[in-house]
Amino acid sequence: MSEIIFSVFPHENFVDLGLYQFGWEQCEPSHSFGPAARNHYLFHYCISGTGLLYATDTKGDTNTYQIRSGEGFMIFPGQICTYIADHEIPWEYTWIEFDGLRAKETVELSGLNRNHPVYRTRHKDIAAMMRDEMLYIVNHKEESPFHLIGHLYLFIDGLMRSASSTQVNKGNSLRDFYIKEALSFIEQNFQNDISVEDLAACCGLNRSYFGKIFRENTGKSPQEFLISYRMTKAAELLKLTGLSVADIGNAVGYPNQLHFSRAFKKVYEISPRQWRYENGGGRKSPSE
Repeated sequence: MSEIIFSVFPHENFVDLGLYQFGWEQCEPSHSFGPAARNHYLFHYCISGTGLLYATDTKGDTNTYQIRSGEGFMIFPGQICTYIADHEIPWEYTWIEFDGLRAKETVELSGLNRNHPVYRTRHKDIAAMMRDEMLYIVNHKEESPFHLIGHLYLFIDGLMRSASSTQVNKGNSLRDFYIKEALSFIEQNFQNDISVEDLAACCGLNRSYFGKIFRENTGKSPQEFLISYRMTKAAELLKLTGLSVADIGNAVGYPNQLHFSRAFKKVYEISPRQWRYENGGGRKSPSE
C-alpha cells in the first residue's frame, strides 16, 4: 500500500530561491507518474528501492535511466518526464520543487542538466545530510517560511557539494551586477508600465544582449520573470489583504482587470478569486 506525505509551500516571495512543493512517498509496485512537464526544478532522492526515469534531452529524444537507492534525478522546467517504481522493489523517495533567480545557476553548479539528469555522489556523508534536510522540510511543514527556506539552502548546499560532477563556479561578476541591477529595478517599479527596454536601459545594455545574459542566468526571459514577479506579489495581496481583484491587478501593473486575470491564470492555472478562496485569502472588499 502506498504511503505519501505532500505539502505545497504557501509563500512564494523568495526571489533568489523559493520552495513550491515537497513530499515523501513509499510507492506501490509499478506506481508511475507522467508523462508530464513541470514549471520549476524538481529533485527526487531515492531512499530505498529502485525505479525507472524516462526524460527528454535537449534534442527532444527520450532517454531511460535506472535510479537506485542513494541516487536521485532532477526534472527541469518544461522537460517531459515519466517515472515508474520497480514492480518488485518499488522505490521510496523524497522530493523538493524549487525555483528562483539563482535556481538555474545552482543546478548547473551541481553538474546536472537535461542530458545528464541523474544524481550520483562520491560523498555519501554529505548526501546523507542532503537527504536529511529534504526530510526535515517534509516533516516540518508547519514551521515558518523563513525557517523552511533556510533548510532549502542547506539542501542546495548539500546537493552542490555531494554531486559527483560538481562544476567550478566561473564567476561572472559583471553579469551578476547587471542581473542584480535589473532585479532591483523590477522590485522598485513592477507596479509601473515598464518594458524590457527599460530593464536593459537601467543596466546600460542593449535589449538583445541584456535578454541573452538574463535568460542564461535565470532560465527565464526578462518578460517572463517580470510577469512571474508581478503574479507572486498579486498572490501575496490576495492572501493578506481584502483588496478587490481589480485593485490588486492595478497594484501590480495591470490597470485592465481582464488582462490581469488572464496573466494570473496563466501562471497559477486558476483565477485570482479562486486562488484567494483556495488559499484562505483576506476578507473580500465590498466591491467583490
